[in-house]
Amino acid sequence: MSRRCQLTDKKANNGMSVSHSHRRTHKLQQANLQWKRIWWPQEKRWVKLHLSTKAIKTIQQKGLQAYAKECGVNLHQF
Repeated sequence: MSRRCQLTDKKANNGMSVSHSHRRTHKLQQANLQWKRIWWPQEKRWVKLHLSTKAIKTIQQKGLQAYAKECGVNLHQF
């Protein structure tokens, strides 16, 4: 499985590490992803998703069904 959020599709960002002497080396900034079991009340079952922490906070505010619809994700495949 790739390191992507299953709802928001967040992924790693390419960046540079800059030392004190200003030497620049490539660095990969990974998204903060967590495996999370979330209760889906409309279907009365648990759904296990690989989510970014930003998506987890948004689900707590909007609800799983509404946020998945906004992101264009079909929850029946999980």
